[in-house]
Amino acid sequence: MGLFSKIKGEFIDIIEWLDPSNDTIIHRFERFNNQIKYGAKLTVRESQIAVFVNEGKIADVFQPGMYTLETQNVPILSTLKGWKYGFNSPFLAEVYFINTKQFTDKKWGTKNPIMMRDAEFGMVRLRAFGSYAFRVTDGPKFIKEIAGTDGTFTTDEVEGQVRDIIMTRFTDFVGEQKIPVLDLASNYNEVSKGIHEHIKPEIEEYGLSITKFLIENISLPPEVEAMIDKRTSMGVVGDLNQFTKFQTANAIEAAANNPGGDAGAGLGMGMGFAMANQMGSSLMGNQQQQQQQNTPPPPPLIQYFVSVNGQQQGPFPIPTLQQMVQQGTLTKETMVWANGMAAWTAAGQVAELASIFPVVPPPMPPQP
Repeated sequence: MGLFSKIKGEFIDIIEWLDPSNDTIIHRFERFNNQIKYGAKLTVRESQIAVFVNEGKIADVFQPGMYTLETQNVPILSTLKGWKYGFNSPFLAEVYFINTKQFTDKKWGTKNPIMMRDAEFGMVRLRAFGSYAFRVTDGPKFIKEIAGTDGTFTTDEVEGQVRDIIMTRFTDFVGEQKIPVLDLASNYNEVSKGIHEHIKPEIEEYGLSITKFLIENISLPPEVEAMIDKRTSMGVVGDLNQFTKFQTANAIEAAANNPGGDAGAGLGMGMGFAMANQMGSSLMGNQQQQQQQNTPPPPPLIQYFVSVNGQQQGPFPIPTLQQMVQQGTLTKETMVWANGMAAWTAAGQVAELASIFPVVPPPMPPQP
């Protein structure tokens, strides 16, 4: 570098940065050998801070305003350099301008579907996307943790890390809340706020802050959405039988309004026959339903309790009592009782049970 350039670099007396882009977070002020003239003017605009770095260490940080660089304005740098009584010659330092404005309309979304367990649909796959905004809230920390010595640091270099954090915390938060899939749309605000709070501490470790977090859509796979649409359509139709009648009546009216040709007449007749058959089937169904309603119910089945060795057993229906008679466990002298009887009675004296006992013929008449 020539002598003129060297001299020009040593007499830098105005330090400022005008951002010509929309995505630059850090800009390093470049000049020859990083030499800054004593008494130089530093201008830090709104939405900026300036950070001075000396020999690899962060020194002074300047908020928005205009400064004359003298010993009293760079106390940390003066201490590091050992300037007890001021200085008059150019000094060496790196100057980083950090953009503290909000970087808006940054997109996030799922690279792959997220597996979730839903109470109604079982295992489902969800996709989600939205937008967020962020800003630098701690310039020195951001330089230490993320930017390092990068002289021109843009939003592209940090968005990937922020998106990964968002998606990890999004999956964890939605899974823990157990919100039904069909109710997610009505809870976007609550979910957005919860995820925002969930990722806030981790983002702050980089000297950043998420100022806005929005969910634009959470969707199911297309085939699942198609099945939900069919289910919704059935709910809108309601009574399928009445809907079919309505469609048939509309078709007949349309055919009647188009008398031009046999096709219309044939269609009208065909639809008329279909509607007549449908109405006839409906009428027959109503008659059968009415007949079923008029048919008296069968009489209640009578069951009997049986006394066996002083213990109550049952109740038993009559077919079971017949088997007990054949096995010899029930005789005419066995005491029984059923609902409606005044007291326990011998089985042989109950009229309804007379037929289950074998008929004993009377004694033979005497021989002459």
